[in-house]
Amino acid sequence: MEAKRAKEASVRRPVRFLSCWLLSASLMLMAAPLLAEEARPGARGLHEIPDGELDLMRGRYIVGDNKVLWFGVSMITTWQTQAGQTVQGSLRIGMDFRNGTPSISFTPNVHVGLADADATAATGERSIDSAGLGNVSGMVQSVQIAGDGNGASNATSLVVRTGDVPDAQGGNGASSIETGNSAASATASMDANGARLTIGVAGQGVAEQWVRAGSVGQSIRIAGDGQQVSNRLQLELVRQAVPTNALMMSSVAQAITLNQGIGNRP
Repeated sequence: MEAKRAKEASVRRPVRFLSCWLLSASLMLMAAPLLAEEARPGARGLHEIPDGELDLMRGRYIVGDNKVLWFGVSMITTWQTQAGQTVQGSLRIGMDFRNGTPSISFTPNVHVGLADADATAATGERSIDSAGLGNVSGMVQSVQIAGDGNGASNATSLVVRTGDVPDAQGGNGASSIETGNSAASATASMDANGARLTIGVAGQGVAEQWVRAGSVGQSIRIAGDGQQVSNRLQLELVRQAVPTNALMMSSVAQAITLNQGIGNRP
């Protein structure tokens, strides 16, 4: 019996030693790649992309579905006096880019509902100075009132859409139109510097709207009493529509092409 137990113990002991050695060897094999990766100074992996490389990537994945087909400007100005007479002006400009070279249409309209006898001067000493607006760029809206019981509003809207281009509206071929008398005047004009709509009521004030290089603006100046004035300006932009599947395929292809070489440093 003693000899049999000694034999069994001698068999179990090598098996136990073999199991411990295999476990130790497995741990060493698992740890070896990690140690080698840490020891290698130029190991590849996640790294921070420098600002210079990010700057080169900016805007590279914009898909060309934003081609402008048509751009339009609409202006309407209405002035109502205390007695209820009205002066109104409007203009519409359309720029069609579908054929490459822009085709421009200009449609003005002005109306004066005041007669010469309706010209009245503001009571008291009132003055308004808006000369500084000529030095302002960007979007400008100004209301200056030197009177009582007046109402004034400026409203501007921007519409960006895809779809059909509006039909061209033919004008009279002139680049400006003007009407008026001693009581009021209305002018709608367009030239190389932009477009402008101006309404003036004698002794009561002036309302203007304009679109020019670097500036879109509305201005109302009232020096009388009981005047109601409104400016409405709308900018409309029609873009080219691209089918969804074509847009997706273009985006994927462009991203794959432009992303080659980004961040592939050893």
